[in-house]
Amino acid sequence: MTFEQQWIENDFNPFILFDSHGKITSLNTEAQYLFGATTKETIFELATAYASPTFGFKTTFIDLEFEKYKFFGINVGYVNDDYIGISLYRIPYFKFQRHKPSGNLTNIYTLIDLCISSNSIGSSTEYIKDIDPSIPEIRLYEKLFIKLLNKIYAALKHNSRVITKLYLCIGEHIRFDAKKYSIFSIEILAKDMEMRFEHDIIKLAEENNFFAEIKTTGVKINVPMIFE
Repeated sequence: MTFEQQWIENDFNPFILFDSHGKITSLNTEAQYLFGATTKETIFELATAYASPTFGFKTTFIDLEFEKYKFFGINVGYVNDDYIGISLYRIPYFKFQRHKPSGNLTNIYTLIDLCISSNSIGSSTEYIKDIDPSIPEIRLYEKLFIKLLNKIYAALKHNSRVITKLYLCIGEHIRFDAKKYSIFSIEILAKDMEMRFEHDIIKLAEENNFFAEIKTTGVKINVPMIFE
């Protein structure tokens, strides 16, 4: 593999090369993950729709979203009629840090149960858990994490039902000191969320060194699995 090929393979942005019939002839690892959220036909149509009218390359800034993947632009290029390539410029899911997060080894399930228990006191809301039981103890600052969860539950407490999901993000990772760490997600969902809490949730997520994806139906946070 040449240096250029290694560069593309390790790029944070998905890259796909199609032939003239829409068949994939080459793609990098990030593109493989992307195809878990969309189809090759959709991306091929995107490439042909935004290609330059003549041979060459064309960059377009456009907001795109395929499930959890968000992009702010694309670059489409072709130098003949046989192949067309596309790169999608990805919005980072969470803030990358220079130093590996620290804190105490913590049982994530215990903290979730504690927050649900405290928020359910005197409430008619039904709290449902859909949780992967395989997440090990990880390093967290417990007090900060509890503040974040409580703020999210406070934004959803007016709903009749609140669902808490916890699951491993297959194929996703973050790198610290040249070592990869898996990521898991916590989603706390309901029918609608009080958006006045959005700023506080984002601020607390940043203090925890997490990324928070906020929608009108709830919040998703991505957490690195660091247990060393």
